[in-house]
Amino acid sequence: MKTKYLIIGAGPTGLGAAHRLHELGMDDFLVLEREAYAGGLAASFKDENGFTWDIGGHVVFSHYDYFDDLVASLLGNDYLEHERESWVRSCAAWVPYPFQNNIRHLPRGPRWDCVEGLLPGRRETGEPADFGQWIDRVFGQGIARHFMRPYNFKVWATPPELMQYGWIGERVSVVDLRKVLKNIIMEQDDVAWGPNNTFRFPLHGGTGEIFRRLADRVRDRIEFGQSVTKVDAAAKTVTTDKGLTIEYDALLNTAPLDLLAARWLAERDPALVDAAAGLTHSSTYVAGVGLDIRDESERNGRCWMYFPEADSPFYRVTNFHHYSPNNTARPGRQLAFMCETSMSAHKPEKPEELMDRTVQGLVNSSLLDASRVDDVLTRWEIAVDYGYPVPCLRRDQALRTIQPRLEARDIYSRGRFGGWKYEVSNMDHSVMQGVEWADRMLSGTPETTYSWD
Repeated sequence: MKTKYLIIGAGPTGLGAAHRLHELGMDDFLVLEREAYAGGLAASFKDENGFTWDIGGHVVFSHYDYFDDLVASLLGNDYLEHERESWVRSCAAWVPYPFQNNIRHLPRGPRWDCVEGLLPGRRETGEPADFGQWIDRVFGQGIARHFMRPYNFKVWATPPELMQYGWIGERVSVVDLRKVLKNIIMEQDDVAWGPNNTFRFPLHGGTGEIFRRLADRVRDRIEFGQSVTKVDAAAKTVTTDKGLTIEYDALLNTAPLDLLAARWLAERDPALVDAAAGLTHSSTYVAGVGLDIRDESERNGRCWMYFPEADSPFYRVTNFHHYSPNNTARPGRQLAFMCETSMSAHKPEKPEELMDRTVQGLVNSSLLDASRVDDVLTRWEIAVDYGYPVPCLRRDQALRTIQPRLEARDIYSRGRFGGWKYEVSNMDHSVMQGVEWADRMLSGTPETTYSWD
C-alpha cells in the first residue's frame, strides 16, 4: 500500500492534519490508529452504568479562529458554556484559584506564612537554575510550601528541581505582593486570571464527541487497530503489528516521540536514542466516581479543584456533572467526580489501590460525606502510560537533536507527545499543530504553533 501522506495517530493532532488535507482537496493520505476509536487522550467513554468520562479534565478554549470555527462546525449548538470556577483545597480551607492571589481564605497561620515569604529580602534573586528555584524565588517559601511545591509534584510526579521553568508562560499566574495585600485587606477575590476563564463543553458525549465527529469526516482514510512497530526511514515505509506495510512520501507522527526515536526506527541512530532518553513523562490514572444527588446541598458551581495535600492521591477533581448534566446516567440528578492521579518512578503508585484511595480522598477533602461511600453507584477507571510530557532539564536539547534529524528523513513529529512540548499541548494547540503541518506540506506555509528551537 502506498500513500503520499501517512499519519500515525487519530488523536487531536492527527485528525487536525487529516481534516486540513481533506479540506484543501488532498485525499492521498492515510491515518493509522492503534485503538478501535478516535480521539487519543481526548477520547471519552460511557461506563456500564451510563456515566460518561474523559481521560482527564479537558475544556474547550482557544487561541485560534480556525479552531473556533472548526469546533463550531462540529458541535453546532450542542454545547454548554461555562465561566470557570476553580478552587484549591489547602489547610482544610477552600481557596479560589489562582491560589497566590487569594490567600485571604487560608487560616491565619498559613496566610501569614504566605505573606511573610513575599516580604522584601525574603526571596533569593538571580536567574533560577530549575523549576524548584523558580517557585521559591517568585512565590516565596510560604506559597511554595502550602501550594506550589506539593501541588506540582502531585501533577508532574517529578521533583521540580528536575524540571525547567521556561514552559510556564500563561500557565501560571505570578505573584504581586501589593495585589496580595490588597485582596486580604479589601477582602476581595481575584479569580479571572487565565486563558480558560470561560470555556465550552459538548452537551453530549464528553470531549470525545468533538473528535468522533471530526473523525467521521475522514473515516474512510483511517485504519483502526493498527499499532506501529517499525518505521524504515530509508525505504519510507511503516509496518504495523497486523503486518500492514505502507509506503509514504512524508510521515506525520503523533505517537510518543521517544518511542519513534529510540524503538521504531529500523536504522538505529545512537544520537536519537541518547536524546530520547532525555525525554521524561508521567502516567495518569483517572477515577470516575458517580452517585445520586441526595439533596440540594450537594450541588455546587465549582468546575474543578486542585489538591496539593497528602490526604488524597489525586491532584485534581472535576465536577463532571457540572460540565454537562448528560455526563451522568440521570441528568440533573447525579454527581460525577472525575479524579486524576499522576504516577512515575519518582512517584510510584499502585493502580489497583487507587480507586479505594480516591474515594477516601473525596471524603478527606469534604467532597463526599463518609456516610455516602456505600451510595456510590459507579467506579470507572483508566490508567494511561503517557499522561504528561514533563518539561525536564534535558528536554529542549533532546528536541534540538531529534527533530532536525527526523525532518531530514521527511518525518515530522507533532502533538502532545509527538512534539513533547507541554506549553503547546492544549486541545487547540494540538489540533492546530496538525493543521499547520498540513499547510506546510501543501503550500510551504511556516508552522507557528510548534517549534523546537
